[in-house]
Amino acid sequence: MANKKHVALLKQGVAAWNAWRHENRTISPNLSGADLARADLRGAYLLGADLRRAILSGANLSKANLTKANLSGAILSETDLRGANLSDADLRGANLSEANLRRADLSKANLRGADLVEANFWAANLRKADLSQGNLIQATLTRGNLSGANLARAKLGQANFDGADLTTANLSKANLAWASLQRAVLVGTDLTGADLTRCRIYGVSAWRLKLKRAKQHNLIITRQDEPAITVDDIEVAQFVYLLLHNEKIRNVIDTVGKKGVLLLGRFIKGRIEILERLREELRNRGYLPIIFNFDKPETKNFTETVRLLAGLSHFVIADVTNPKSAPLELQATVPEVMVPFRPIIQKGEKPFAMLEDLWKQHRDWVFQPLYYSSPDALIKALDKKIINPAKARFAELLARKAEKMKGEHV
Repeated sequence: MANKKHVALLKQGVAAWNAWRHENRTISPNLSGADLARADLRGAYLLGADLRRAILSGANLSKANLTKANLSGAILSETDLRGANLSDADLRGANLSEANLRRADLSKANLRGADLVEANFWAANLRKADLSQGNLIQATLTRGNLSGANLARAKLGQANFDGADLTTANLSKANLAWASLQRAVLVGTDLTGADLTRCRIYGVSAWRLKLKRAKQHNLIITRQDEPAITVDDIEVAQFVYLLLHNEKIRNVIDTVGKKGVLLLGRFIKGRIEILERLREELRNRGYLPIIFNFDKPETKNFTETVRLLAGLSHFVIADVTNPKSAPLELQATVPEVMVPFRPIIQKGEKPFAMLEDLWKQHRDWVFQPLYYSSPDALIKALDKKIINPAKARFAELLARKAEKMKGEHV
């Protein structure tokens, strides 16, 4: 129960209360369960006070010092806490619905299971705060600092995180459906099992996210004043938006398509030297060589990576001398990517069995293998046997892709 003397002192006004607190700093005020609804407590010095289950709805606590105060179970709905210091405060299970906490300091505060519906945390400091299992539906967290905060299993539907810092925050299994994350910083953020359905993510900075089992359906990547465009992967959202709206990135892709050359081979002694010689010569001729190791790494996306790089290139050179993984990757890539493809093989070696089938089935863009006796001989023949034929074939394929269907007349 509350100390009646402490309650009476507080009701005398903030000036009298702060003067008493200044003279009695070692006393921990006991205001638990006190009814302080709509009281004017602006700037009150309530550091370390016991306010468990206190009724403070509608009270004015702006700029009050509530550091390490115990407010667990307190009723703070519609309370004015602008600029208040609630660092390290215990607010477990408290009712802060529609409370105004603009620019308040809640660093390391415990808000586990708190009712924060429509609360205003604009530019508030929630660094390392515990908001797990809290109800923040329609809460405003614009420009808030939530770095390292715990929002696991929190209800965040329609919450506004515009411009918020969520670096290393824990949002595992949180429900963010229809929330706004526009311009938010998500670096190392844990979104394991989170629901991101219909989130607005225009301008989001997403790096090194944990997204296992996360629901990423219909993420809106455009501004509210633009037609809605949705994607299902937050980590590719920025690329897709730039691809659609940024002339520079389209020019980059166009440049890669005109100048990029994918070099495939094995990074082993004797083979990597060939690729490096080719890379240097291609650079001297104004091309952008991209070297990719054919020895399969431990990733299921290996084939997809080869296919993507090949699709962006002007032509492909593959050293298939004594290959290991090359046949499987080429069989999965060549039929689907219509770009000039020139296999090269060191003299004395035999091509893998399926190479002839690839040539027969896709000879419009697959050249017959070029056998070279030495690196010098290969470089000497580079323009005549590889670059010029590949450029001519690329032009032919481009014309074919641009050819319009004419139909027949009877």
